[in-house]
Amino acid sequence: MLKWEIYADWNPWHGCTKISPGCKFCYVYRQDEMYGCEVSSCLARKTGNFNLPVRKKRDGTWKIPDGRIVFTCFTSDFLLSDADEWRQECWQMMRERENLWFYFFTKRIDRFMDCLPTDWGDGYDNVLVGCTVENQDLADYRLPIFRQLPIKHKSIIVSPMIGPVDLSPYLDDGIEEVAVGGESGVNARPCHFEWILAVREQCVAANVPFRFHQTGAFFVKDGKTYRVKRCFQLSQAHKANIDFRIDKYMVPETVKYVWKDSDYHD
Repeated sequence: MLKWEIYADWNPWHGCTKISPGCKFCYVYRQDEMYGCEVSSCLARKTGNFNLPVRKKRDGTWKIPDGRIVFTCFTSDFLLSDADEWRQECWQMMRERENLWFYFFTKRIDRFMDCLPTDWGDGYDNVLVGCTVENQDLADYRLPIFRQLPIKHKSIIVSPMIGPVDLSPYLDDGIEEVAVGGESGVNARPCHFEWILAVREQCVAANVPFRFHQTGAFFVKDGKTYRVKRCFQLSQAHKANIDFRIDKYMVPETVKYVWKDSDYHD
């Protein structure tokens, strides 16, 4: 039985400014409102977990054990300009924890070269960077930039998918994964299954791993719109059984693991 302890979350800062159509119903803003946050969601601030990757327990072991996939800065954007003064310290923690696999995605890929540590070179072995696009216009703007950047591990995130997208001009062996998902929340824009299948076809043709991450709140299939509760949006996507070259840990086959498989079974 798979143990999901393989994953960890690290949000060194919280809060973000909206910059493109996919941000309209941002889940961070929704969650802040739901929990009655007293600080505006557009104001970035360091969190109490800023240095979580290098924290240790009383027995001297890491709070995040070696071998985890660390979802990084998912309540903001790692390349947010408001966080420029904090980012270098985060890069240092990533270097120190070389046996963790750090994964962040960004809508600000055009800032990437301005945000790098001096020793980046052609990329860190343990950092996977995802470029987020939500429609064709943003794909055609961000992905040509993304393709040229010195990054060892690249992922394309089509989420929230608010229209059909043709990724075929941007798919090659430099892309390790394409993940696609609909939009969550009561105001979510509908996601059409035909859009998802079209991207899958593009990925299969280019032999690039593809993952259908979540349906979103309003999912259109065969002309019928389904209201999918938040708790079922991931599982319903998985039940569609259309992933391509994705292994049992929900990561692409192309990723070279930093964990031991034997650590994750009963």
